[in-house]
Amino acid sequence: MAHEREISEEQAFLDRALDALDHMRDEARSLRDSAAVATMRGAGDLVERDVVMGTALNRLDQLAIGDQALFFGRIDYLDKHDGPGDTYHVGRLAVSDGELNPLVVDWRAPVAEAFYRATGVESLGLARRRHVAIRAREVLSVEDEYFANEWGELQLPDADQREATDEGLLDGGLALGGPGALLAALGRARTGRMGDIVATIQGEQDQIIRHPLAGVLLVQGGPGTGKTAVALHRAAYLLFTHRATLERQGVLVVGPNPLFLNYIENVLPSLGESGVTLSTISGLVTNVEVRGRDDEEVDRLKGDARMATLLARALRTRQRPLRREVSIPVGRAIVVVRPEDTVDLVERARRRPGNHNQRRSAVGRELAAHLASRYHRRFARDFDDETGALNELADQIRATHEFKQMLQRIWPRLSGQDLLHDLFGAPALLKAAGRDLFSDEELALLERPRSATLEEIRWTKADAALIDEARVLLGPRKRPRSLVKPLESALLDGVDLDAFSADVRAAALREAQGLASNVSAELDEAEFVTYGHIVVDEAQDLSPMELRVLKRRDLTGSMTIVGDMGQATTASSSASWDAVLEVLEPRRAPTRVDLTVSYRTPEEVLDFAAPTLRAAAAEVEAPRPVRRAGSTPIVEVVDEHDFASALVDAVRRETEAVAPGRVAVIVASSRVEEVIEILDAGGIAAVDPRDQESRGLGADLVVLGADAANGLEFDATIVVEPAQIARRGAGTDEKFTPRGLRTLYVAMTRPTRRLAILSCGELPETIR
Repeated sequence: MAHEREISEEQAFLDRALDALDHMRDEARSLRDSAAVATMRGAGDLVERDVVMGTALNRLDQLAIGDQALFFGRIDYLDKHDGPGDTYHVGRLAVSDGELNPLVVDWRAPVAEAFYRATGVESLGLARRRHVAIRAREVLSVEDEYFANEWGELQLPDADQREATDEGLLDGGLALGGPGALLAALGRARTGRMGDIVATIQGEQDQIIRHPLAGVLLVQGGPGTGKTAVALHRAAYLLFTHRATLERQGVLVVGPNPLFLNYIENVLPSLGESGVTLSTISGLVTNVEVRGRDDEEVDRLKGDARMATLLARALRTRQRPLRREVSIPVGRAIVVVRPEDTVDLVERARRRPGNHNQRRSAVGRELAAHLASRYHRRFARDFDDETGALNELADQIRATHEFKQMLQRIWPRLSGQDLLHDLFGAPALLKAAGRDLFSDEELALLERPRSATLEEIRWTKADAALIDEARVLLGPRKRPRSLVKPLESALLDGVDLDAFSADVRAAALREAQGLASNVSAELDEAEFVTYGHIVVDEAQDLSPMELRVLKRRDLTGSMTIVGDMGQATTASSSASWDAVLEVLEPRRAPTRVDLTVSYRTPEEVLDFAAPTLRAAAAEVEAPRPVRRAGSTPIVEVVDEHDFASALVDAVRRETEAVAPGRVAVIVASSRVEEVIEILDAGGIAAVDPRDQESRGLGADLVVLGADAANGLEFDATIVVEPAQIARRGAGTDEKFTPRGLRTLYVAMTRPTRRLAILSCGELPETIR
């Protein structure tokens, strides 16, 4: 235990820092309130108010840390020749006193690097690193680590020879920063939401977090290595370091499913960053509601990179000359459009640059001009029937119902949903587009009955990526409209905006637009929002077509890609990281790093799951654990008639063992409702965390499909019928599949403390 003297010392500093933080909040509130009641006399006042109010509100957001610890560490540098070395307290945000003297430095600041990077071999000039445990406004404990100077001497305070507790740590000499603080954080009960790791970031994690912004950073990490937390902390670090750029360009964080996004949504706000977009891949595709689910083989097929070529070919089949004559009434005459009139027209249009819908207008104009010229030559000569200029006559032809119908047959205006619906609902179109690209059996898998309306279609996750691809080929269906009417000139009369900085000019325009009358309009579906940096978690599960969706949102080529090929569980997941990078086409050579240490998953669980990983992905190396949980995984094989009672008993046992922690029962996705009903009959309340009416992952006990477990963690996990999970995607003649075994590996590596296996059938050999 730390000396009371040191706890008292840190408590006094905490009180002083909290008082300074309160003073900083008071100043921000005063600034906000003065802006709110300021008298507005002209556009210049509007600009000033906008800037002041925005600054004050942003500052208040940054200073709102709730009950979280204001700081969590302290670094003391080696003594200088003429006195003590510098000392810095490291916390969530920078705090200064009334005279602007720094009290706490932001964990992302360069001076704080040594707190995370210093080791016994490379002390980075430190004499001591202190981890401080704080709850609300009270210091609970202090843990000190000392570093030798260049002569190998330790500068220890008098009578201070303590060592950090090593309870639960494995032997082997892994260099851990603040082992006591790390173990305390890992041993804490799960809450159903991911927490930040800012107080316990380790050296290999910090190097990834502070990696330069430019280019693609690929992070491979096994269960428990903290790759998700590292990726989110990297987003916060980049926003802090490159705020002027990234606040303008935006930061996007992509997760595998909505449940995962709910799990991580509090991490960035806890680090003081709220301006980040969180989304799934399908969530990036606007106006497409995912309500359906594809069969395994169909999902794999739709995610295949060949689908991009199929869609391009399918669109070309919709750009076609007339097959029969069309009569169009013009004035007192009838103009007949023959198929041969449209053959060259379509071929020329196909060769033009631009997307499909954009070229449609040119096709219509050229065809109408051709018909107007023919009409004018004939009737102006024979009947002297002058009907006006050729342009006016062409406009008259284009306005007829018959011409519009004809143009829709030649070069239809389409949305991504239209193209996909028509393609999958017409075997002939599929065959024409997929010839020599897909087998007849594969094309048959893509077929589905046509729906009466687009609203009736139950689009799937894979469909969303295909619709996004189609929108690139098609382009906007209409010209984008301005979101606001032209600014009222009186608002900015007499203001020379060029005399102001770019930020002030933008503020003035925003204020003027807010005062102008809005009109209802929205971006076309084919207009994509891009981002200055993209963080992709569980990237190993993305199909090539989903990776293409991400590539379109990439503005600068700056991405952080995080995942584990040993946990690739979707039917359409990429085969390797090389395959992922081949689709993304980085603009510069990517950087790959590996997280090799598992902090969350205990040794007992990793050892138990290792044979399953070797069977599923022999090329992937399991991470090294740093801790033991003291609980050996339990395997129970029971008779089918005893399954319900055994499940209830196992859940009660694990719940009591980890209380007040969280427990998950992980099963094949088709059995979630069945298991919930069994537990309910046994008097145990369990929820499906995907249910919007439930507490989600915050519930004490959840029942989860194995296909939705990636990235989540629980205090205890009960894996039900592992053989059923390991057969995921298997054919009739297959026993277990590599993908099924990877899914089982994911399920078994979710706990931080206890793992149990329950089965009433055969066990996979990797478990036996």
